[in-house]
Amino acid sequence: MGLREALGRLVEKVAYTELTPSAVREAGYDVLLELVENDVAYDVAEALIESLAEELSREKVGRFSDKRRVVRDALRRLLLKLFESAGELDMDAAVKKVVEKKKPCIIVLLGPNGHGKTTTAAKLAYRYSRLGMKPLLVGADTFRAGAIEQLRQWGERIGVEVHEGKYGADPAAVAYDAIEKARKNGHDVVIVDTAGRMHTNVNLVDEMKKIVRVVSPHFRVYVGDALVGSDAVEQAGVFSREVGVDAVILTKMDADVKGGAAVSIVYVAKRPIVYVGVGQNPGDLKKFNYREFINTILPE
Repeated sequence: MGLREALGRLVEKVAYTELTPSAVREAGYDVLLELVENDVAYDVAEALIESLAEELSREKVGRFSDKRRVVRDALRRLLLKLFESAGELDMDAAVKKVVEKKKPCIIVLLGPNGHGKTTTAAKLAYRYSRLGMKPLLVGADTFRAGAIEQLRQWGERIGVEVHEGKYGADPAAVAYDAIEKARKNGHDVVIVDTAGRMHTNVNLVDEMKKIVRVVSPHFRVYVGDALVGSDAVEQAGVFSREVGVDAVILTKMDADVKGGAAVSIVYVAKRPIVYVGVGQNPGDLKKFNYREFINTILPE
């Protein structure tokens, strides 16, 4: 069962109640675990049900009203409000705007191990090069074995220059040197690939904060795995609080995605999802449209 089916069950359950707050809560909690099984974090599912109870308490429902439609419309409004509250960011246009001011646009990717930051860095470089810009990839992951080689291989594949740091070097210094190089050589965009900062590792989070402090990026982009499940809230929350997040990229949206991670990450980070990874090829990075996403998980 996917999120679409779970939300459909929520609508059906609630529609058979009197639509009072207590009845909506009771019906909602019958479906709560189904939402959690579809990667909606528990706290987020709970908040969604509470918000639905409040929203429906303000509805005037006539005797012959289509209660399913009333509930579905209320749920759609809540989901739209959630994504709208995160703001909207056209990343392509925003990067171009910075570039037009004659200075390189600096993007720092951050997030836990294994979420696809290195591949995403390459996809971003490929995307911006196709938009007529000159990107520079920065291998500031001086921690993970093979990370720099992986980025180098991507650079060769897509024809983008890579500034490499040595293993064990200070990542902030590597990123700083890369920006100086970009300014001298006329690069438009600097994309900094960093080590997988496990959100439980204070030292690594502090190191990420140092990188951000030293390079003053225009965009701090959290790269999250769409299959991460309920861990999304904890992971995105720590990075949002400790480092700061301007935008989100969700990877692995081409896999068997249940959909809940997108809802959870936006709920906690309160920042827009700008792109989604939908494959392993350089061009497999697509703009995220939250209205289309909502139409998929809760069709009218």
